[in-house]
Amino acid sequence: MINEISALTSSTDGVLKATSTTRYAGGIPDLGSTGAVSAPSFSEAMAQVSQDAIDKVKQGEATAIAGVDGQASVQQVVEAVMAAESTLQTAIAIRDKVVSAYQEISRMSI
Repeated sequence: MINEISALTSSTDGVLKATSTTRYAGGIPDLGSTGAVSAPSFSEAMAQVSQDAIDKVKQGEATAIAGVDGQASVQQVVEAVMAAESTLQTAIAIRDKVVSAYQEISRMSI
């Protein structure tokens, strides 16, 4: 299952990169910045969060397999699985909020 999720995110990388590069078609206006580092775009932030979530779930899965093989203690397995579960619940909550926001936007009259 993790490999399917990884394949999904790798196939959407091009879309995310295209979106972030076309975000400011006319260029980014200079608002008197002091040269500070700018925050990443929304698509870059979401891509990073999703990749971190995938890595955390993969780590939990690998630790569980190591526990079955006797290479990891029960405590390590439980900690890794609980961290993966927490990450998955967070990802599901974010997905639900994004879907809810999209539905609300689609109901707006133009």
